[in-house]
Amino acid sequence: MQFTTTNAKVSAIESDCLIVGLAVDQEFGPALQALDEASDGAFSRLAERNDLPRQAGKTTILHDVAGISASRVLVAGLGKLEKLDGIVFVKAVQAAGKALRQSQATSACCLMDDAPVQGRDAAWKARHAALALAHADYIYQATKKPKDHAAPATESVSFPAGNGIDTELGIANAIAAGIQRCRDLGDLPPNICTPVYMAEVAESMAAEHDGLEVEILDEDQMAELNMNALLAVGQGSTNPSRLIRLSWKGGKEGDAPAAMVGKGVTFDTGGISIKPRDLMEQMKFDMCGAATTIGVMEAVARLKLPLNVEGVVAAVENMPDGKAYRPGDVITAMNGKTIEVHNTDAEGRMILADAIYWTGQKLKPAVTVDIATLTGACVVALGHHAAGIMTQDDELAEELLAAGTEAADRGWRLPLWDDYQEQIETPFADMKNLGGMPAGSITAGCFLSRFADGQRWAHIDIAGAAWQWGKPESASGRPVGMLVQWLADRAGGWDALG
Repeated sequence: MQFTTTNAKVSAIESDCLIVGLAVDQEFGPALQALDEASDGAFSRLAERNDLPRQAGKTTILHDVAGISASRVLVAGLGKLEKLDGIVFVKAVQAAGKALRQSQATSACCLMDDAPVQGRDAAWKARHAALALAHADYIYQATKKPKDHAAPATESVSFPAGNGIDTELGIANAIAAGIQRCRDLGDLPPNICTPVYMAEVAESMAAEHDGLEVEILDEDQMAELNMNALLAVGQGSTNPSRLIRLSWKGGKEGDAPAAMVGKGVTFDTGGISIKPRDLMEQMKFDMCGAATTIGVMEAVARLKLPLNVEGVVAAVENMPDGKAYRPGDVITAMNGKTIEVHNTDAEGRMILADAIYWTGQKLKPAVTVDIATLTGACVVALGHHAAGIMTQDDELAEELLAAGTEAADRGWRLPLWDDYQEQIETPFADMKNLGGMPAGSITAGCFLSRFADGQRWAHIDIAGAAWQWGKPESASGRPVGMLVQWLADRAGGWDALG
């Protein structure tokens, strides 16, 4: 999808579809008022009959409105004005985008920048409207081609020209590419998206973007480094494990980087502690932490962010086999600490343990954030609306929470108190890999904290944010938006892009 700007009068815009918003108990905004005047009051008459949508998420498409050059006008409900915040706005634009995607329109002009969104200026609305429309336009096609009569993709969307709008649309284009990369990887079937495949994607990205570098460690190299926790998880699979590193050196030489570490279990059967049959097919999404990391690096390279950034991916497949690791095994991780395996389905923390420690030792980051579809307990706690953020660093927690709010990609902080550490104690090793039912997401974070010694570190559990459990939907692409915003903030804000 291409984003452009226009200076044309609203009623004279040549496009397949104009997109306007309308809130409950709201007088027409400037765009809709101009369309109403050009159409000799057509929209006022529709509003009087309550034929225009005002509830958030509702849409109507009008065709061939007299006096308007565009072929269609899509009216999107914005809900109640007192509740019209950034989240509601983004959802409303996504609803408009879905309606647009189901139409025959291939071009559009988005006029929703005049929506009275609380605390948001025109630049923010343009950027996030563009992202919302790109998100809604996404349809998985890697293994299912569209039918001949399928509705076409939206090729271009224009926005009213204004100060800084072109810059905002350029930012949106880069972030949208990162989100699409994340969704593409997440949606792929596990027989295609293997650890080796993800490594190949990273290599192709490095070849595509000047300044993006890649390093791949194979199983022999990881064995030399004693990455036994990571390797244990993958040893039951015929698909070899990989550690993937993407590096962007956009900051000053010698500046410590910001690092991300993504969980990349390309398919998770649970191993010997095998999962139930129902919804096991969705365990292809268990690599969405890795997909997020790769997607963020895609956006960082496109933005040419003036910051040193490292993206590390631990990529494995967790399968039951005669060689698979077992409950009761004691594994010595790269940092020398021993782990008693209580459940082979608590595998994400095993691979992240070595990856986080390797990142700290090898890359010496200023800050590290790991991203993982780690626990079903996080879905129980937060549902699908927020990612769980855990850290003992209050400043880092605030950075991530603020970035999530700004990006309309929210997180919620969960405690990481030392009180929870006792749940992963065992008489047979330094720790066990399962803390029991109480506070399952938090004890997983406690486990990871033991491999982040000396690092300024946070853990983001995206088990609820990365996809909709039990629904036949695509990966969400979250939290790419949050993390790109966080990195941009660390680089000095969007103005630092020049």
